[in-house]
Amino acid sequence: MKSLVVVESPTKAKTIRRFLGSDYEIKASMGHVMDLPKSKLGVDTEKNFKPDFQLVDAKKKVISDLKTASKNVKTVILATDPDREGEAIAAHVKDILLREDKDKKFNRIVFHEITKEAIDEALRNPRDVDENLVDAQIARRVLDRLVGYKLSPILWQKIRRGLSAGRVQSVALRLIAEREREIEKFKKEKYWTISAIFIKHGAEVASENFRVHNVGNFSEEIRVEDAKAHNENFESSPRTKSTEFELIEINGEKIEVQKIHELYDGQYRVTKTTIETLERAQGIVEDLSRKQFLVADVLKKETRRSPYAPFTTSTLQQDASRRLGFSGKRTMTLAQKLYEEGFITYHRTDSVVMAGSAVSSIRNYIEKEFGKKYIPDGPRTYKAKQKLAQEAHEAIRPTIIGNSPDEVGKELGSDYARLYELIWKRAAASQMADAIIESTVVLVDSNDKKYRLKTNGSVLIFDGFLKLTPQAINDTILPEFKASEHLLFKKAAEKEHETMPPPRYNDASLVATLEEKGIGRPSTYATIVSTIESRQYIERMEGRFLPTPVGVAVNDFLVENFSTVDDIPFTANMEDELDAIANEKKEWVPVIKSFYTDFEKTLDSVKSAERVKIEAEETDEKCPKCGSNLVIRIGKFGKFLACSSFPKCNFTKPYAEETGQICPRDGGKIILKKSKKGRYFYGCSNYPSCTFAAWKLEDIKKEQAAKQV
Repeated sequence: MKSLVVVESPTKAKTIRRFLGSDYEIKASMGHVMDLPKSKLGVDTEKNFKPDFQLVDAKKKVISDLKTASKNVKTVILATDPDREGEAIAAHVKDILLREDKDKKFNRIVFHEITKEAIDEALRNPRDVDENLVDAQIARRVLDRLVGYKLSPILWQKIRRGLSAGRVQSVALRLIAEREREIEKFKKEKYWTISAIFIKHGAEVASENFRVHNVGNFSEEIRVEDAKAHNENFESSPRTKSTEFELIEINGEKIEVQKIHELYDGQYRVTKTTIETLERAQGIVEDLSRKQFLVADVLKKETRRSPYAPFTTSTLQQDASRRLGFSGKRTMTLAQKLYEEGFITYHRTDSVVMAGSAVSSIRNYIEKEFGKKYIPDGPRTYKAKQKLAQEAHEAIRPTIIGNSPDEVGKELGSDYARLYELIWKRAAASQMADAIIESTVVLVDSNDKKYRLKTNGSVLIFDGFLKLTPQAINDTILPEFKASEHLLFKKAAEKEHETMPPPRYNDASLVATLEEKGIGRPSTYATIVSTIESRQYIERMEGRFLPTPVGVAVNDFLVENFSTVDDIPFTANMEDELDAIANEKKEWVPVIKSFYTDFEKTLDSVKSAERVKIEAEETDEKCPKCGSNLVIRIGKFGKFLACSSFPKCNFTKPYAEETGQICPRDGGKIILKKSKKGRYFYGCSNYPSCTFAAWKLEDIKKEQAAKQV
């Protein structure tokens, strides 16, 4: 008799169908089939927070198909994803089908890759639905519903209608809002660095072209300018080479200092020098030109660089953001398809472990393709840095190391191939040999010991894993310096710098911070960002997040009135509580009750709080209807200009933010625009007659410079 296999998506069903015979009928649930109602709280706070899970209206046909298919089978195999959400979907499908037939047999199977071997292994080891995982998912759903549905009406009353709040999203918003204030408060400081160029020369050249006389323990040599008079080809001689050194000490004191700024999410270190005026910098440069120099020390060291662990959800999103420019949401959408098509293992994971068979396969592949010297003596093992990482899961890796990115590209498209290549290279490199680098540090002192300068060199001796994942390591080859040898001073120069404020978050840094602080879990990182972005609490500017006036108002209200909920420690601790429920260490009802008791008291006290006004940015432009100033407001499609006397005057018009740049094509003004997907870009004000556009201002400046050349 046939068995019914239930998965979440049609793509996953199609892939599994390739590996199972005619004894199995495969159906997709299309995600959750039961959920809390949208129109009401759906949680009975008086009866142990019982959730009112109801059949999802949009899934009625899907549920009907599942019921029909289950009538003709003896066993229903629940093959939903191997995480809490997948476990909850499996539990709901089981509950629905049990109502039709109480004697129906159910097996729960889990696999982390969609391959024949993995599915066969899962079918040989079925289990029951894990009620602890289901309870953890119920607790999360109930907790988020209580926060969202209880907080949102207050935001409507105190700020503006249509606003909403979420437990984890609010902390992400706070990170971004606090960072913006930290940037505003940051006081930039100017400082200068000093570099000097010295020339090393051979003994023969020195004896032929230079006069030498003793000054104390030093042999004073004629300056480079005089040397050139003796030898016109001095600098081009193979026995001479100029090298740049950086000033690091004056009178035995290091000139580089660090200042630590305490930020909301931790410490931010600013490095500068103690040279804080141009006059002092120029004085040092002039003084250096009068000194003699010799090599104080040459330090050579062979260092080894080991490969990174294979990807977790977090590190994949971070690398895809940095290297490919993908948002977290885009990365997870692509990874979902790669998983369902059978190309990679499950993409929601915090584990860095790979199956022994996969490690063996990768090692064999590396040895065959690159040679035995590219694999270490034994398999590499990695340990997750995150507490409570689910080591039973696997890291993200190719299901078959022989599947090339080109094959993925032909089947799915270029973006899938690019992400797959990132995953493929990281997994393969994780089992490769160390890279070996010879590092050299040369220290140079002035004759009076007043100044010490330094230069660094490095040579890649063996590329190892860098053969697959190069990390911008360029050979910096230095001449063969020897301790106590004299160098010829060529010139010195000062360079002005300015301390920079902490950077705004981007996709990569925000996910890294959320993971570091224990906020959210692998399956939630992408939705956290996309949710606050869709609510227009934040916006992107050249790939980085900044809060909107609405976001600032919401954040400030929540921080002032719900500081215990809208904070890193509370949110991280709540994630630990949910993990404890999943690991059968706590019951979910007492956890929710403990939270809600204090939360309810805060809700009552906030009812008397003052209404918050969203600050609108004023402009000098006057309203053509009533003469009042126009202000910048944010709507569904981004910024627009509106009359400050609204609702008395309802005048509005599009907002074009000028950048001061000129279009390199037709000379029009470059203005800030917003794409249909909500991303800001720079375009010509003469559109559609001119279609010039760019993501970054620096790209426009480069094109302008190229045109001038």
